[in-house]
Amino acid sequence: MDHKKNLYILTLSMASGGAERVISLIAPFLMEVYNVKLILFYNSIQYDLPENLEVVSFTDKKLSFWRKIYLFPLFIYKYIALLRKEKVDISLSFLIRPNLVNGMARVFAPDTKVILSERCYPTITYQSSWVKYGMYKLLIPLFYNKADALFSNSVYINKDLVKNFSLKIPAHVIYNPVKQPDKYREITPVKQKPVKLICVGSMRKLKNHAMIVKALPYCKTPYEMTFLGDGSEMNALVSLSKKLQVDKYIHFPGRVKNVTDYLRKSDIFLLSSISEGLPNVILEAMAQGLLIISTDCLSGPLEVLNDNEPVDIPPGDFVVAKYGILVNVDDWKAMAKAIDFVTVNENVQVKLRKAALEKVKSYQPDEIVKKVIELIG
Repeated sequence: MDHKKNLYILTLSMASGGAERVISLIAPFLMEVYNVKLILFYNSIQYDLPENLEVVSFTDKKLSFWRKIYLFPLFIYKYIALLRKEKVDISLSFLIRPNLVNGMARVFAPDTKVILSERCYPTITYQSSWVKYGMYKLLIPLFYNKADALFSNSVYINKDLVKNFSLKIPAHVIYNPVKQPDKYREITPVKQKPVKLICVGSMRKLKNHAMIVKALPYCKTPYEMTFLGDGSEMNALVSLSKKLQVDKYIHFPGRVKNVTDYLRKSDIFLLSSISEGLPNVILEAMAQGLLIISTDCLSGPLEVLNDNEPVDIPPGDFVVAKYGILVNVDDWKAMAKAIDFVTVNENVQVKLRKAALEKVKSYQPDEIVKKVIELIG
């Protein structure tokens, strides 16, 4: 007789993204403890999932913003009906709209334990649209507080939710898991020229890839730059690279499945974001032995690269942290300066890469899942 609790995981889709990556890594471990069912708003799956994981999708395709609003009540109704029909013990959701649905569902399925997971820094992320921001300022306090608990991947996310969105339920921090390579790279100084630079992420304004393109003309080090990903800013980035006459040194492969293969062939990972939750790509690049240069954005990079110990970064300059290098948001001259510094100072480069490789081993999926299970019960 099966005595496992029934666990639903609710999210938007399993297309490319940090939350989706986390779900793909923890699902196999959760299935050893619970009867797990994955519920998606949209039937888009790009990550590998266990063959025996049941997946339910509310619609076959991603929708426009206004159609999302129009169909939102239907998704709420469908999810509540599933919770009540199958007497679900625990409902775990990722990202804001699934979190809102989960909070609402608690009213109509009071016997289900509801756990939310916020994955981005709300105040910065949602201010990109005054319509969204206004709605979320109203809806987050109303429905997040109906849940039993919340966990995010950054202490700063939780502080922002409490201060600016009136969160009152218990809030925990559980960092993202990282799949470790079968064999760790031997850390030796980068001798090859041009140096292989890489950035991975959806091409949205919050990712600020333009900062990297603006930095490249200031680099004295010969380089090749690869941007993995796609999105609304792609054409603008291509145009900017031509305008700054660096387009012949930049590759835009678009969205790819074999991200790890690209990381293995690279030397330095660049993150230029204005805002993050906790960037998985930094952790994955660390696991592949890359040197990390990142903006000190809210939130995530400081926690990963300096154990959350504050740093003071002068404008136009950088700070050598414990496991990588930090620059101020949108300071492209400082990023260029940091690239030149690490390629010349081989001892610093090797020290940082070795320290990062050891640090990232603490993000093993099985260890992270233990914390999730302890929270959800």
